[in-house]
Amino acid sequence: EVQLQAFGGGLVQAGGFLRLSCAATGFTFDDYAIGWFRQAPGKEREGVSCFSSSDGSTYYADSVKGRFTISSDNAKNTVYLQKNSLNADDTAVYYCVADWGPCREEGDHDYEYWGQGTLVTVSS
Repeated sequence: EVQLQAFGGGLVQAGGFLRLSCAATGFTFDDYAIGWFRQAPGKEREGVSCFSSSDGSTYYADSVKGRFTISSDNAKNTVYLQKNSLNADDTAVYYCVADWGPCREEGDHDYEYWGQGTLVTVSS
């Protein structure tokens, strides 16, 4: 059974940093896309970042490019999202996602596996 467990959210001041972790069980990262979505209060869910070992693709939303970095520790089957220079617009519930194949196109939320969210609040 595939499970994704995200953790590492919390309260951080604007300009600060935070690292989210997503521990995956039931599959390995080989040939899988794994990444992060977020949903801010009153807004639609949006893709934040993704990488896929099936084709080597990496994706970042324009709003986080240069500030967020996705990485993985295959030995621990864990993916990370390092978030720097946080601002109030980054306040959201962050979800870890995974599915077989490449990262989906921007706007495509078709991932089979979703973890529970972890809340990140950025105070100004």
